[in-house]
Formats: sequence, C-alpha cells, structure tokens
Amino acid sequence: MKIRKAYLLFPFLFAAACSNSEMQIISEESSQQSSDSTEVEPQDSTTNPLKEIDGMIRLSGGKVTVGSNDKSFKTNERPAMKVVLDYEFFMDIHEVTCGDYDKIAKEADLKRFPCKGDSLPITDVTYFDVVLFANAKSSQEKRDTVYTYGKATFDTEGHCSNLEGLTFHPEAEGYRLPTEAEWVFAATRAWNTEKSWNSDNSGYTAREVCGAGTDSAGFCDMAGNVMEWVNDWLGLFRDTTITNYAGAPDGGEKGERILKGGNYASAPNELNPYSRGDVYTVTSATRAEYVGFRLALGSIPDALWMGNDGKSQASIVSPLAGSETIKNLTGTYNVKLAFRNDVSGNIAYIDYLNGPQAVIEIEDTLDAFHPDISPDGNYVAFCTGMEGISKNSKLYVRKLDKEASDAIQLNVESAAIPRWRVLENGDTVIVYVTNAGNNKDETTFLSASTWQVPFTNGKFGTPQKLFDGAFHGGISEDNTLAVTGAKLLRARVAKSGSTLTQNATNTIWYDSAQACNASLAQDGSKRTAFLDFVGKPGVKFVGSSYNTHERLFIADSAGKLIQSIKSPAGYAFDHTEWATDGVNSNIVATLTNANGAHTKIAFVNTKESSTTELVEGDELWHPALWMEKKEIEPDTLPVDTAETEFQLDPDSAGIYYNASGACPYAIEFRYKMEILWQYKDTANTVILGSSRAYHGINPLLFDEPVFAINLATPAASISGSSFFFKNYILPHVKNLKTVVIALDLDRAYNDGKNPNNIFYRTYASYPGFVYDKNHNYWVDNYPPKLFEKTYKAPGKDSEAKALRPTRGFKPMPTNGWGAPNVAEDSCWMDTKAEQFQANFEQLEDLIATCKKSDIAIVGVIIPVNPKYKNTGAFGYRGLRRSDALQVIEDLSNLSQTYPNFVLMDENKMGDHDYTDEDALDNAHLSKAGAAKLTPRIDSLIKTLNIDLGQ
Repeated sequence: MKIRKAYLLFPFLFAAACSNSEMQIISEESSQQSSDSTEVEPQDSTTNPLKEIDGMIRLSGGKVTVGSNDKSFKTNERPAMKVVLDYEFFMDIHEVTCGDYDKIAKEADLKRFPCKGDSLPITDVTYFDVVLFANAKSSQEKRDTVYTYGKATFDTEGHCSNLEGLTFHPEAEGYRLPTEAEWVFAATRAWNTEKSWNSDNSGYTAREVCGAGTDSAGFCDMAGNVMEWVNDWLGLFRDTTITNYAGAPDGGEKGERILKGGNYASAPNELNPYSRGDVYTVTSATRAEYVGFRLALGSIPDALWMGNDGKSQASIVSPLAGSETIKNLTGTYNVKLAFRNDVSGNIAYIDYLNGPQAVIEIEDTLDAFHPDISPDGNYVAFCTGMEGISKNSKLYVRKLDKEASDAIQLNVESAAIPRWRVLENGDTVIVYVTNAGNNKDETTFLSASTWQVPFTNGKFGTPQKLFDGAFHGGISEDNTLAVTGAKLLRARVAKSGSTLTQNATNTIWYDSAQACNASLAQDGSKRTAFLDFVGKPGVKFVGSSYNTHERLFIADSAGKLIQSIKSPAGYAFDHTEWATDGVNSNIVATLTNANGAHTKIAFVNTKESSTTELVEGDELWHPALWMEKKEIEPDTLPVDTAETEFQLDPDSAGIYYNASGACPYAIEFRYKMEILWQYKDTANTVILGSSRAYHGINPLLFDEPVFAINLATPAASISGSSFFFKNYILPHVKNLKTVVIALDLDRAYNDGKNPNNIFYRTYASYPGFVYDKNHNYWVDNYPPKLFEKTYKAPGKDSEAKALRPTRGFKPMPTNGWGAPNVAEDSCWMDTKAEQFQANFEQLEDLIATCKKSDIAIVGVIIPVNPKYKNTGAFGYRGLRRSDALQVIEDLSNLSQTYPNFVLMDENKMGDHDYTDEDALDNAHLSKAGAAKLTPRIDSLIKTLNIDLGQ
C-alpha cells in the first residue's frame, strides 16, 4: 500500500514530463556537477535520431565523476574517480513501466508480474529478470542481444534467481542496463540546466531537464519513484581517470551489484549520484518493491573494467558454467579448473567448490604455461616454455590460492610440461621433460629426456632421470606406457613384465602423420587423446575429410584409434587434456574460433561426444581440470546388518549454498548449518541474532563448562531466528541449556519477509534446506553422514577459514564508532507498531518454548554508538529514545512471567563503557569489543541456576 501512495504523489511524472515520445539529445564535455554545458552543433534533420527511438534520450558522451572524496560517504563510494565516455548511447527517459514490461513479456513469453498500474514503474524484479527483459526487447527489434547465459533458474514466484554463465557483451548493439558511469552521467545532467534540441529543428533551447519531478522534458525520476538497477558489479573506486569504464570484473565474495538513485521514501528533490546500494547487501537476485530499472541502448567500444587492486583491464574472463553444471558433468562439486590467460601471461583458476564461480588470476612476473594441479588439489605446477618450442624452460610450483604465494623453483637447467603423478609407494612426484620442442627428428628427440622429481611439504626432492626422449604427454599408472605429441605421436612401450625404465621400446603411432596435444588418461585405460592436421589415418577413421583440429582423436593402449569427437560448430579444438577422478575420465580443451583465437574452454564428455562450455575470454590456453578422487561406497551395508543405511541424495544433502544469489547471506547460513551439524552433540549454548551477535559474541571466550556455537547471521529477524531455533536447533542440540540472543531494538520492526531471511522464501533456491524440509528437518532420524556432506558441499574458502576455527564467530577490525548515522525514520513506531508487536510476541513465544525445555535464554542489547544519546534515535535504524525506554522496560518485565529469561542491557541508552577501540562502526563491535562483551555474558550465565554438565 505504501508504494502505491508514494507513486500517487508523483502522477505528473508520467502524465506530463514523461509523456514526450520525442527523443532528446544531450552532449556534455564537462565532468563537473554544475550547470555548465558544451555547445553541440545541430544535426541535419534527415539524420537526427530524435524520431528513431521513442522514449529515449541520446547522449553523445563526455566526462563524469563517479564517487566522492567526502569522508562521510561509504568506503565503496570513495574516492572521486573520473570517467571518460567517448561514445554515444541512448537511455530511457523514465523507468520502465508495468505496461512497457508487460508488452514485451507477453510477446517473449516471459513471466508477467502483478502491477499496480500500466503507467507505474515495474518493481520487485531481480537483475536477472531485467537481463531477460532487455534481451527480449533486443530480439523483438532484431537487435543484438547484449547478454548471454546458459541455464536460467526461477523461484517459486517466477522471478529469475540465477542465470548460470551470464556474460555481458559491451560490444553488442542492443538493449541493456546502463553502466553506473552512464547513469551518473545522465543523472548529473538531468539535475542541471541543459541545452536540448528543439522538436521543430529550430536549434537549442536551455531548459530544466526532468530530475526529481519537474514538469519538463528529459530524464525523469532519477532521485525519486524507485531505485534503479545498473549494469555493473560493485567494486572500489580509485583516484584516477578511466575511459569507457564498465565497472568491476566480478562481484567479489558476495557477488554484489549496484543500485542507483532515490525511491519514493527518499526526501524529494534530493539526488545523491554517488550512492551505490541499499540498506542490505544487493546481489543479482535481490528484489524489492522500491527497486526498478531503466534501459540503455548502444555498444561500449573498448570497455575497461577495474578490479579492487586499481588495475584496469580491457579483457575479462567469464565463467560460463556454475557449480551445479560441474556437478552434473563430473559427479562432484570439488573441482578446480586452471588455465593460462594468454592476454596477461598469468595462471588463472576457478574453484567450483569454494565459490562464487569467479575467475581468480594469480598475478606473476613469470610467463606461465601448461599448468597442472596436484593430486590433492592444493598446488599448481607450471613452466615457462611450451609444447612445440625448443628452448630452455623453468618449472615452478605454487599454492593454488588467491593469496599468490611465492613460486617454488626447481633448480635444474631446463624443465617443461609438468605432470603430477602418484607412485605405487604413495610418493607424489612431478614428471617433466628437458625440452618440449618439435619431436619429428629422431636424434633431436632423443637428445632430450624425461625426468621426475619428488614434491612433498612444499619442497622439491632430488630429480631422477627416467629415460631418453621427451615424453611429456604422460606416463601410465602401471609405468608401462608413455606418450608425447609435438609433430609426431610417439609412444614408449614397456615389454611384457617390464617397466618403462627397465626394458621398453620407442615407437611412432598414427602412421607417422602429424599430431599434437597428446594426453594419457590416468584411469587405468591407457587411452591417449590427441589432435591432428587432417592426417590420412584420421580421415580414414572418420570416413570423411575435416578441418585441422576439428576432430579430437582417442587411441587405445596400442595406439589404435577407437573414438573421434567433432568440435562444436564454428570452433576447433586445441590444448586437449584428460581430466579424471580415478574412475571416470573426460577431456578439457580450449576452443578456437574461425580467426584462431582461443576464446573458450570446454568440457568434452567422451561417453556422449558432447561439449559444455566452461569459460570465455580473449585468449585462454592450456586448461587443466582437477576433480576429487572418486570414493566408491557400497550400495548397502553387509548382509548381516538388520537395516540398510539411509542413502543421502548427493545432489541435495548439505547443499546449503550455490551461486544463485537468492539470499545475500546464504554463504553465512551455509557455514552456520555446518557448525550446527558438527557440534549438535557437544554444544550446550547457542548464540542467535543478527550481525551484531555474529561479530560481537565469541564462542571461544566462554569458560567451561559452557560450550557455545555462534549461529547468528547478518540481518537476521526475530521470525527467522525463531524458525531456525524451533526446526533445527531445539530438535538437534540435545544438550542445549542456554540460548543467547541479540535484541536489536532499532530493528524490531523487521518482519523477516525479505531475501535476507533464508527461511522465509529464498530457502527454495538452495536444495539442502528443501531436502531438510521434505524430511521434517531430520527430527525423527538424523542421517549420520549429513555433516560430512555439508562439510564437502560448495562454499567459500574465505568463509570456511574464518568461521570453522571460531565456531561461527567472525571477528572484525577496530574502526571506531564514527558519527551516529540514522538510516530509518526514528518515528517508525508510529507506523509499524503492529509489526513490532508481532515480533515482541514471537520473542515471547520463543522464550516460552525454551521454558518448556528448561532452557535459559539471555536477551542481550548489544552496545551501539554512545553518541546516539545526543540524538533523538536509539540507534542506526532509528526508534525514538522514549519508545526505546518503554521497550526495554517491557522486555525486562518478561522475566516475571518467564523466570528462564534474563535481559542483559549492555547499551544502557548509550551510557556504556565500550570505546572507539571496541567498535567496528555505528552498530557493531569489533574483535576487541567482542572480547569485552563475551566474558560478561559468560559471567551472567554462571550466575543462573543452570546445570551445564561437564
């Protein structure tokens, strides 16, 4: 209802200012937020695009400043950064309306969402919804589509919650979201007096462009109506100038996006072009009733992205497959892909288990070729030379992580094409060759040799020569076959009962036709994959001619062709490598386009002769795909066992996180679930609440016999915490004696009906929660392997490292309290008293539930900025201080009815002893603050009449 009232306050925005269907032209060269403008010569009426695209304004480019140097702005909104837009583009005069959306959706068979009126902005749509709409509009007008993707996932209400492999193509001439720089460029000009082309072609007339509700032609509602999606990932700014800035290359750990502008709740006629988000974390799956969008049209030539390191890049590498696709292809989420980014010369990788599926590039001064991932998945070996090039090469090993640990060099004259291998005695070694050049000449080939060197505990052992000849295609597990291919497909074959190092002969396979990219499968089959140059044996086997590298060939252990797989239409193969889990083997390869550019890496299913694209970029070389070794489990327990063990569904059990982004805090929930299952039989104290408890109460600082786990999650509501407690914690934490819950009085209006509460709606996007629900949350029969499944399920390495050692507590640095910012109307009790009362009753019900089970519950009012006592607000989310006093009294009185409840007010209306040294920000404690608060809670618990056990 409120959104409707807000729209009705501005009916003239659509009825007057936005009804002009003629297109305006705006050209600016100044980057200042002022009324200065630059003259632009009138265009000839025959080419004037005014009548070409109704409802859009043409912007001819110029300079703009994104970000601010004002220290009161958020960190990700500072510093000021200059952007030059040296191209023309179009942008919608007003936000896309329900009528606009419905028309396109109907014709494109997209989901049509309920709206309050055709002339009102379409809202409550995800970034993915907008992408589908933009592509549909482009297709209907026979324009290029700007976005490509693989699989689309939809929630129960029909909103798109994920587009796997979503890739933005700035070079395409189609509809898209404006970049942040484009949006600010338009907004800052819409706010100032501009010179616009008269509709009668008589020249330019200065007039006020529609900004926050003015009745004139131009951009509308950039400060009001609804907040708007823009195209970019959220990244950091730098004090620099970038031309054709397209945002950050990825969304970081949380996959964060950007919202711009004000909404109906904003103060009228106030535009903050630097604001980049919402109250809560914004991801591609976020949606809200006050968020809509407008579209842009036009390509961005030579687009530049800038990472948080401040380095701009003209080329980015985009994942095309997510963890779900990888699981379907390989049978496991625990997969890593490493490859060479030939544009930078660096090794890049994707960790499909510890996502999001972002490409992490290990910056290096070394020119890195032919990466190979160690058997345990923790290291990557690479060399400075490459197949087919006769030169000295250095071999290095480094940890496969984004911290870019120092490379460990093998101290030999030359070593190329490293391949990891586990010997029969369990030792891990790296096999390499002294020269990987052209092997056509027999004498030259045999002048090189094949070696192996142990690698344990991060160190090389002593290299050992195996045999003459550079066999860099691999050695079989039983040490009876070695292959190579760099002109000729050569093999070294051990004689019966012997090994490659004792009694073996060298031979040439494939009838001496040219071949390359040889790779030997490590699954016991001794199959060799390779590529050719339309050799006679290949043409005979296929039965027809083909193009160079168009066919991937597989030979058996004797060199006989047994399979050929055709490359996808428009592409050829290169850099083929086997990928195996020890039982099943497939192939990973680069795909080259018609111009010879290595633009994609693909997974080749050898059983189905099919390919699945994994990554896209400008030049991607030498892929290596590592998979967790397959564990073979019996289908049933031994026959003398009375019952068959319950078999968990590997596609659902413990899968509490994926890349859908439906819940911004899904990754936190995922590790809270792991901690719950791990300590359910050990813990006697559980911490619940929002980020204030998440960062403010440290389980490790409780003294025995208290054993606490922190299950608090950011932005948690009373309803979400109550659901979590009743369905998961109470049935499974058998020794539970105490619940510690943070009581955020200023957030007590939150009804929990938003994406941050995973148990309200977004749980359906994560199979683990759905699986639990379908099995009554395992109340009657907890499966013993659920913790193991959860532990091995997709997540994020950074979160795992942070939360596993602390039992769910996330320590934060000390930044000080800062200024007492108030993000909500302090008088919200006047309009949201009903919701507040509902939350109060839910808390009371939670306390009553604990009482029935003899569980004590400690409600903690965690300290916030003491400077709020000099304002009219209790805290960051407002609440009148007079209202807060009454709420505190009501909470305290609950102990009269429920003796198991005790209120611990550590805020004391601002009169507390938590200093700047104890604070992260306005509303959160730092690690030091948690070290002060936690022992006080511990001491209080010890005074209660609770049998905590030993």
